Amino acid sequence: MKSVALHTILAKVLTFVALLFMFQNLHSQENTAYEEKVRSYFSKALELKNQDKNNESLDILKQASELAEENEDVKLLIDAYHKFALLYLNLDKDDDAEFYWDRSEILLEDIAYPYGSAVHKYIEAIRLYKRGNNFQAIYMLGDAKQLSNDRNLLNKILLAEADVYLEIEKYESAKKNYNSLIVNTDIYEKEYLTTKAYMGLANLNFERGNIEKSIKNAELALKIAEKNSFYKEMLELNTFLSSLYETTGNYALSLENAKNLLAVKDSTFTIEKAKIEERKADEIHKENQDEIIKKQDTEIQELKESQNRSEIVTILVSAFLTIISLLAVSLYRNNQIKLKTNDLLYTKNRELQTARDAAVSAMEAKTNFLSTVSHELRTPLYAVTGLTHLLLEESPSKNQLEHLKSLKFSGDYLLNFINDILQINKIDADKLEPLQIEFSLKKILSEVINSLQQSAKENKTTILLEHDNDLPGTLLGDPLKLSQIFINLVGNALKFTKNGQVTVITKLIKKDDEEVSVYFEVKDTGIGISKDFQKNIFESFEQGSIQINREYGGTGLGLTIVKSLLGLFGSKIEVDSEPGKGSSFFFTLNLKYKDGVMDDIPFEMTKKEYDFNGLHLMVVEDNKINQVITKKMLIKKGMTCDIANNGMEAVENAKNNRYDAILMDIHMPGISGEEATIRIRKFDRETPIVALTAISLDDSLESFYAAGCNDVVTKPFKPDVFYQKIGENIFDKKSINDSVS
Repeated sequence: MKSVALHTILAKVLTFVALLFMFQNLHSQENTAYEEKVRSYFSKALELKNQDKNNESLDILKQASELAEENEDVKLLIDAYHKFALLYLNLDKDDDAEFYWDRSEILLEDIAYPYGSAVHKYIEAIRLYKRGNNFQAIYMLGDAKQLSNDRNLLNKILLAEADVYLEIEKYESAKKNYNSLIVNTDIYEKEYLTTKAYMGLANLNFERGNIEKSIKNAELALKIAEKNSFYKEMLELNTFLSSLYETTGNYALSLENAKNLLAVKDSTFTIEKAKIEERKADEIHKENQDEIIKKQDTEIQELKESQNRSEIVTILVSAFLTIISLLAVSLYRNNQIKLKTNDLLYTKNRELQTARDAAVSAMEAKTNFLSTVSHELRTPLYAVTGLTHLLLEESPSKNQLEHLKSLKFSGDYLLNFINDILQINKIDADKLEPLQIEFSLKKILSEVINSLQQSAKENKTTILLEHDNDLPGTLLGDPLKLSQIFINLVGNALKFTKNGQVTVITKLIKKDDEEVSVYFEVKDTGIGISKDFQKNIFESFEQGSIQINREYGGTGLGLTIVKSLLGLFGSKIEVDSEPGKGSSFFFTLNLKYKDGVMDDIPFEMTKKEYDFNGLHLMVVEDNKINQVITKKMLIKKGMTCDIANNGMEAVENAKNNRYDAILMDIHMPGISGEEATIRIRKFDRETPIVALTAISLDDSLESFYAAGCNDVVTKPFKPDVFYQKIGENIFDKKSINDSVS
């Protein structure tokens, strides 16, 4: 009997659990169903908006917002308010758009919703752009990108960035964004984004005076717009093309686009339709406002009823009102002060924003100027260093050899100076970020010391390394930037130390589970620095005094670079020095570490000897002097070459000839080296392409590799590096970046 009773109880429990599971499953399905319905509303509203069917889009968005509110889904309600804001911005109803933007901002304060925050910043960027605050818009779009990886949103941000770049005449940046959108894979707005991208390229080429390309882009945009019924874009494109064809004297096509324009206007842009759309937009906006006010009134009424039912609340309210009455005068005065303070703060804030925009513009102008100057200096400097190398190879007389060595020294000095300026400029422009890769600290320091031994011998100075063996063998950080720091510090110490000693010191300060704190010091027995000059020693072009500069030479930028690079790591360089007794430069870094010892992989690649005889290359270079120098350097090693004066010639030569490698200049008139490489890779993925470029601040090594380059050599280059890169890419066959299509 007991067994039967137990069996019955167990059966009932299992039945209850099954029913509970079914209830939860049904509840989950209901939630999923309404979410999918709201999402489908959003998708349809977006499609209608792009077709300029704003009335229908507003109706559907209203249904979506009501369904989200009915289910108390705050995230979907935020999304609905954002879509209302974007639609009203599209209708140039900025005040109505601001209303919905404010509503979503209030909701976002109480919920963690990264996608909603990203869209919120994107809308704010659009509003800033419409008000002419272009640089603030760029910063806001950058913030939005960091918050979400939603593909549709990222594509819209890319388009908005391109429009801002076009407005501030950063044409290359705008062009990259537009070209990326032409081949987008967006699942919601693929055709619409492609249309807008072609329209952007049409405007860009028009601004640059390339009418033929502008017409071609506009025609491609119009074709897609007509296919997908993007009426607003059809109107803009027909107007644009009619004007362009009239400018070029093609009156027949101009008339045809004018007729198309009238047809589009007759079918979609009647005065009555515009009035209906405006009334509809105002009507829905008023309904939403009324609903919000009604909801607030209901809440107030419920609160009043509750107060009437509670004597305690009534007493508290009465007491509160009494206190308010007693403090009324004081509060009034405080309120007046607050209003005046707010007015002052608002005025000052506007002044600060204006000053900030001006500062950003000035910094960008300075960055572009230095980048352009450094690039323009590198091109003639390539001729100087290249010709000097060739002359030194041609067995000059003893008297000529002395002059050529002086010329080589001057060229190397000028190149180092330009590199230092560009390095500081990149740091100031936030173009550098520290890496996080494994490295051996002792090995890095040893290689730096070995590379400077020749300079030490010339000054009869020894370099010592005092390395703390308690430090982990493998650290995580940026070994290249760390090497730059110590090359500058040790090099600086050697310059001012003769018949002395330079010591590089590392000490473990603290070690926890993941991170170590390391003390670094470079001390010397050189001339030292007086207290008066120590405070300015890390400023650009400062070397202590004019006499020191004349005696020891140098640019005065080494310590500035050290200070800037350490700033990337969140550290600070300090100095302790006494004239006649030497100097000590020290700092602390926090680095992550890994247990174990790294494999003995050299920090720099081992140089190889290659047999270049019989190789045939193509040199793509628009500068005649550079053509001669590069050709002679190739002939010196038994190679032959064809010369292409521009990108188009390079593409044709590559189609009609076989080359062992292609040396591609990047900055050329017509199509750039990047574009020429992309075209060549469409029919030839095997021939190595090495980019030769006087690289500037805006140049991206990643973009060179993405275009299809196997390697990059910066001009002016050292001959041994030049030959090494050619050998590696022909004989060792470096792979092409997989992203090339």
